[in-house]
Amino acid sequence: MNTRNMTPRNVRIIDPEAIRRNMATLRGAVPASAKIMAVVKADGYGHGAVCAARAALSGGAEALAVATVEEGLELREAGLEAPTLVLGAVDPANVKQAVAGGLTLTVCSPEMVFVCQEAAESLGGETKVQVHLKIDSGMGRLGIRTLEEREKVLQALEVCSRVRLTGVYTHFSDADGNAEGEAYSEAQFQRFLTLSEGLGVPRHCANSAASIRHPEWALEMVREGISLYGYPPVETGLALLSCMEWRAKVSYVKELPPGEYISYGRTYRTDRPTRVATVTCGYGDGYHRAASGKAQVLIHGKRVPVLGRICMDQMMVDVTDIPEVAPEDPVILMGRDGQESISAEDIAAWSGTISYEVLLSRGSRVPRVTRAEMERTEIERQE
Repeated sequence: MNTRNMTPRNVRIIDPEAIRRNMATLRGAVPASAKIMAVVKADGYGHGAVCAARAALSGGAEALAVATVEEGLELREAGLEAPTLVLGAVDPANVKQAVAGGLTLTVCSPEMVFVCQEAAESLGGETKVQVHLKIDSGMGRLGIRTLEEREKVLQALEVCSRVRLTGVYTHFSDADGNAEGEAYSEAQFQRFLTLSEGLGVPRHCANSAASIRHPEWALEMVREGISLYGYPPVETGLALLSCMEWRAKVSYVKELPPGEYISYGRTYRTDRPTRVATVTCGYGDGYHRAASGKAQVLIHGKRVPVLGRICMDQMMVDVTDIPEVAPEDPVILMGRDGQESISAEDIAAWSGTISYEVLLSRGSRVPRVTRAEMERTEIERQE
């Protein structure tokens, strides 16, 4: 059965031009001497890795970052040849594929250097692999922590002629924190400078938060992640655009008298004659159930509250004050409608989580299209 031409219950709409403009804005805010690495891991923070990578590169990014070899190879298969760093620890079984794909790998042990050397040798010819040394300056995740550990990695690099050190980096754990977090980040930065001293390769440590709060920490490269998608983790005067919209529609409208319960658990009861619209989205589509009783959506340019618990496939909203609402009317779950807007941060606040998780929460049955594709489809339907 062909389902491609069916109208989706709800859809996420991506704006590559907004990603490109955000990158251009970030490029202008970073010292010209520093390169920018666009972080497109986790499927481009839910925006589509290939789409996000292309837009970021066109906006001024010089390199890309992913979390896994599979993510990096997806970019290569799409024809993107920009330097691409795999931030995570790579399974030795996948190193050969990574090297064949020209990916830059993270190393933080002599053993990993030797695995890279073996993979390059097995591919023959003049194959070499580029690596970045990861320093754990206080995140407690990956990375060497002492000068002694660093020396062991450098010794391995000396005897592995096919492995080239082309970068060194660390990651801040609380760059978007309060004054105490700021002090901790400063200590991390100083520790990183000590452990990266004298390596003679590009250094990068500033993430989205640090690049805004501390442009002087840019060094030779910065990594822009969540800011690229329009959600800077700290206050900034930069005009960054949201790059994702989430639309659903009204499927049913009914009138309920006072005293009627709505949804599971009977957590909401009408206290007046209420006009209720059922919306085609639920936690099975990625909308967090934890937002029940707090969430709002936009219909006809107005905010309306979600009533009762969010269901797996649907949610109910109060449209008593918008009598013209009817089935098939569009519902904005995330995005702008007239003068009102709802952001991923709003949904995150209602759900007790962070904007990253909202952007990544798309259910498998929710299609993702670009704005141009959506506009083209709407024109075709009108014809």
